[in-house]
Amino acid sequence: MSDSPHRSSSRSSRSSRSSRSSGSSGLKAPTRRQFLLGALGGAGALVLGWSLLPPRQRLTLTRQLPTEHDEYALNGWLKIDEADNVTVMLAKSEMGQGVTTALAMVLADELDADWARVRTESAPLDAIYNNQAMVVDGLPFHPDNQGWLKHSAAWLTAKAMREVGLMATGGSSSVKDLWLPMREAGASARAMLVAAATARWKVPASECTVVRGEVRHAESGRSARFGELVNGASRQKVPRSVRLKAPDQFTLIGKPLPRIEGASKHDGSARFGIDTVQPDMMYASVVMCPTLGGQVASLDPQAAQGLPGVRQLVVLPPRYGASGGFAVVADTPWHAMQAARSASDAVQWTHGPAAGLGSAEITQRLAAALDGDDDGFAYSTEGDARAALAQVAAGMRTVSADYQAPLLAHATLEPQNCTVHLNLLSGRVTVWAPTQVPSLARSVVADVMKVASERVTLNVTLLGGGFGRRLEVDFIGQAAAVAKALPDVPVQTFWTREQDATHDLYRPPCAARWRATLDAQGKLLAWHARSAGPSVVQQFLQRTMGLPGLGPDKTTAEGAFDQPYEVPAARIAHRIVELPVPVGFWRSVGHSHQAFFKESFVDECAHAGGIDPLAFRQSLLQQHPRHRAVLARAAALSGWGTPSPLAPDGARTARGMALHHSFGSTVAQVAEVSIDPADGKRFRVHRVWAVIDCGTVVNPDMVAQQMESAIVFGLSAALYGEVTLDKGQVQQNNFHQQPVLRLADCPAVRTEIMPSTEPPEGVGEPGTPPIAPAVANALFALTGQRLRRLPLALA
Repeated sequence: MSDSPHRSSSRSSRSSRSSRSSGSSGLKAPTRRQFLLGALGGAGALVLGWSLLPPRQRLTLTRQLPTEHDEYALNGWLKIDEADNVTVMLAKSEMGQGVTTALAMVLADELDADWARVRTESAPLDAIYNNQAMVVDGLPFHPDNQGWLKHSAAWLTAKAMREVGLMATGGSSSVKDLWLPMREAGASARAMLVAAATARWKVPASECTVVRGEVRHAESGRSARFGELVNGASRQKVPRSVRLKAPDQFTLIGKPLPRIEGASKHDGSARFGIDTVQPDMMYASVVMCPTLGGQVASLDPQAAQGLPGVRQLVVLPPRYGASGGFAVVADTPWHAMQAARSASDAVQWTHGPAAGLGSAEITQRLAAALDGDDDGFAYSTEGDARAALAQVAAGMRTVSADYQAPLLAHATLEPQNCTVHLNLLSGRVTVWAPTQVPSLARSVVADVMKVASERVTLNVTLLGGGFGRRLEVDFIGQAAAVAKALPDVPVQTFWTREQDATHDLYRPPCAARWRATLDAQGKLLAWHARSAGPSVVQQFLQRTMGLPGLGPDKTTAEGAFDQPYEVPAARIAHRIVELPVPVGFWRSVGHSHQAFFKESFVDECAHAGGIDPLAFRQSLLQQHPRHRAVLARAAALSGWGTPSPLAPDGARTARGMALHHSFGSTVAQVAEVSIDPADGKRFRVHRVWAVIDCGTVVNPDMVAQQMESAIVFGLSAALYGEVTLDKGQVQQNNFHQQPVLRLADCPAVRTEIMPSTEPPEGVGEPGTPPIAPAVANALFALTGQRLRRLPLALA
């Protein structure tokens, strides 16, 4: 039997020690290459061994969950007090999507808690709260791929994220990520409460039931509330395994319960980041270089001194994706803003690499990338699409189209803000922030303050809109720098609306070229899509973590390569084009523009083949019954195939459809539009029918709300959304130049949810991608004009 590598290594070690002890100099020291290979071999063995182990648990914390008064923590996800109140630890940020209520419902259902007694509290920072699903879903695999490589990559990624990942809210992953952990936490606590009751009553656990916060023993007629049992339950061992409910046993999941945080938003008691108030707090108004990526060249420190209420002026270097600038600290927000405007006249800027860059040049760069021989990284290939497209026989038809999507801002209603207090005596830092990434935010504050992360306490407030913008930490780094310059004073650093609009991390611009071949009967034989634009993930890793931006980025081509359509030959590729413009995650990310490209092109192919758009899509979904069902239901709801009614003003209307799969969910939408007869260019979206298959539904009201929200958000972008640059400076600085859909222009939206017992999938973002192509396709049906550029505008 040959020796194992470890045995061989041991033998070499003994030989080496023997030679050294005898004074021999015959052995050479290992070369650097030999040393690295040996180290990598050992590391490889360790990694292999680690990868074969099951993922670590997500039930108990590294440290004990903090409790107060008569509270008892039964695991890392819930506490119960002696008054029967159940506190669910919320590890996701609430930004209007209803995650507070949804996650509490999931846990409370398995616990069989009294819903009236359920509360929520922000979870501390711990690895069990790291978001695994968001990163696993970011792997560049097609949803239909069920091979070993995909499963292995997902397994290893989930394990890695459990140890070194981020506590984050994004990617429509909150319920999906915590569906099992929250259920297991509720079921585990339930078992511990039953164990405490059976220990008290000396009866078998199998004879006990739990109903609305009570453990009951029917035979003896005894019962005990959670508050009476929780002390004893806290002394029970956490079960190694628990039996979860079957779907037909759910008592809360699937019901339209009111939102937990809803009442506080109605009465004004809800506290967002910008509502933070601390004793003796000061306010810092930020001004950044008007050119993206620029910084302060010189600034007279006396520029703001002497103005009413001003305390200090702090220069801010470009960091974490923010342009360089300065902040004026004053007693009130008004004094800070006024002084910041005055100081702007005394600053000299270094304008950086974006200086001179305009929107026209961005368009030219993307177009040039489409014209080159290199189409970039191929995310999906089926057969030989290039050969199939080149061989056009008699009767076949070819279809080709170029599409464009612009830069877009997030336009969160709550501008960026963060409050930081550095206490010199204790060496501790306290932060109040509306953030989607609390663990990363804490690391950034620690880095700027030069303290250990454990010295930073981060309080996550409600978010006045996220949409991916608050996955960034630029404004948090600025707030830490300002507070560092004013120790022992809480300082709220905030951006004005104008600074927010002109210094966003924008949705990337993108251009795409689609080509297809149809046979004589209109059947799709092959298609090839190539797109070009910057990479969000590469930029994000560079600016927030200092990691090299290398390799493919799924978000660049998602919405094009990961769709259910069955095409005999296909190639979907993206070429990354670097631009000196900061880009970031935007609601539905790549799906937001790739869906417009793809679903517009599907309609173009249907028209070229002389086939109804519904029938054409159905022909491409023979092996995808769930997608076909969603599409068929949307068609039925909208009356597809029947005459479209006249608009209230008597104008003709037409319908357009789109089907899209994103974040695990499938959405079909039909939009009904009309043209303003007064000018022939203005159009109105009257109605939208939306159908979603998102697996198990936790709260149907919130699914419907998120679909409506996503449609309005997507319509705002489709009708008005565009950020333009002139010499590296953003031209739109407020809502008068970057409108959002007004209530008077909002269409009537009808949402239907497909029944399912599959695990939950994403809800917050999937409603956004289909709306732009549905409207564009309706406009084509009405006018004959193909709109291939966003925002949509008739000629």
